[in-house]
Amino acid sequence: MVMGPGMARKLAEYLRRRARSAFRFRRARDGAAAVEFALVSPFFIATLIAVFEVTIYLFAQQTLQTVAVDVGRLMMTGQSLTQSTFNTTYCPKLQPLFTCGSILVDVQSYADFNSAVTSAPSLPYTPSINAGTPGQVVVVRLIYPWSSVSGLFGFAIKNPSTGQSEMMGVTAIRVEPS
Repeated sequence: MVMGPGMARKLAEYLRRRARSAFRFRRARDGAAAVEFALVSPFFIATLIAVFEVTIYLFAQQTLQTVAVDVGRLMMTGQSLTQSTFNTTYCPKLQPLFTCGSILVDVQSYADFNSAVTSAPSLPYTPSINAGTPGQVVVVRLIYPWSSVSGLFGFAIKNPSTGQSEMMGVTAIRVEPS
């Protein structure tokens, strides 16, 4: 189908009218985008901060858990762990996210898995290192008082009495016979 000169003229006029009405519509809404942004942006920014905070918290939690598993492997082979060994071997893995002096290293030995305690202790807590003997179950807990940003969603991961959440990496292993 070939377009004639009359049809092209009508199409051009139609498009001009639509363009004029679109420009008038745009001019009538000059401040609307700014007002809408001002209304929506606080909620958007608060949600964005909350997403970042929870993401960093979960990443830090997984890092602490990975180091707890590494310490558990060390204990499983019957090697001893001291605070200085932890500081030199495992703290470099944690330093971007944690202050090593604030990490509580708690190692307890039990006769079997049923009697092992893996729950989070209440802070303040005095940890100890009891490596156990071959055949015993050893529970390694790395406990860190995590400070988070206060905000719209900060209440979800904080302990209201301390203002911090208790982040913990835990693993339970049986010490191999020598």
